[in-house]
Amino acid sequence: MADVKVVVPGDVIDTHTEEDDAVLRLGPGLTQHAGKVSAVAAGVLHASPDTNHFWVVGNKRRYVPAEGEPVVGVVLGRHGEGYRVDIGSAHDALLPLLAFEGATRRNKPNLVVGATVYARVSVANEMMDPELECFNSHTGKSEGYGELTHGFTFKCSLGLARRLLSAKAPVLSALGEQVPFEAAVGVNGRVWVNAGTPEKTILVVNAIKNSEYLDTKQSKQMVRELLGKQ
Repeated sequence: MADVKVVVPGDVIDTHTEEDDAVLRLGPGLTQHAGKVSAVAAGVLHASPDTNHFWVVGNKRRYVPAEGEPVVGVVLGRHGEGYRVDIGSAHDALLPLLAFEGATRRNKPNLVVGATVYARVSVANEMMDPELECFNSHTGKSEGYGELTHGFTFKCSLGLARRLLSAKAPVLSALGEQVPFEAAVGVNGRVWVNAGTPEKTILVVNAIKNSEYLDTKQSKQMVRELLGKQ
């Protein structure tokens, strides 16, 4: 979609695709009833033509888990066959002990309380607490998911988090051209950053926070100004 489309609850969404039998993937802010897709949250409608994925991005204060989304969470404790993880939603999430690449009952990660993890929401519905996994269930590989060590975790708006996950996130591109760093972005409004040194990590964090209301040109200029102060 080239134009920005703002929707409010109750709006019927046009999800027509070139393939009549294409499977639609509905993300946060949308629901389907009686063959029609409608909005249940106010925000900007987004669509990915390649995957037939539709979702609404708004600056909600609380994250509502949706299946398949990446999140950054903090381990609160261990019980039974899994860990209890805070992902900023109304209910804590469950991370099973075996939900890691190559994990077995004899060989599995031992996370401590306070550990930061990058995970994918594997189960999300109104009847159950959300469930996480630290690997891609289709490939069996971690693909970047797992415990995040060192670095620094901070919070941002849910809208900014989703924009950072875009392949065209201007602030991350501008930073990457000048500063080597690692980042894990959760759609739950938490971002983990590791730039090697405290000074560079702080620079990356400030740049990301400052970019929320900037366009591509402004983001690049802001990064240059921050680097000039180093």
